Amino acid sequence: MIEVRHPLAVLASRMPWQEIEARVTHRLVLKAHAGVSMPDLDLFGEQATRVAPRSTAGRPRVPLRIMIALVYLKHAFNESDEGVVERWGETPTWQFFSGQSYFEHRRPKRSTQGR
Repeated sequence: MIEVRHPLAVLASRMPWQEIEARVTHRLVLKAHAGVSMPDLDLFGEQATRVAPRSTAGRPRVPLRIMIALVYLKHAFNESDEGVVERWGETPTWQFFSGQSYFEHRRPKRSTQGR
């Protein structure tokens, strides 16, 4: 459905996606929350604390490649947050660049823009 010689399709195959994801992942690691014992962050040694159960409520995480691709597309095409998400839902080449195997007429959720 897409032209494989399109500049974005070529760029998608040449981008070091795994390396980029590895460099970004450490910024998205869960941070210490109140009531959670994290020995490597505690200056006075490990303390026995009560751990609150994590909620499973909320939407599932968006793949990291889609988030990275949206940031790139936003800057490459001078789009706003809303504009890049709107165009992403309408453009097969953008979805291919983002790692999608099939075109979908859905837009990524707003939270993918890292507000």
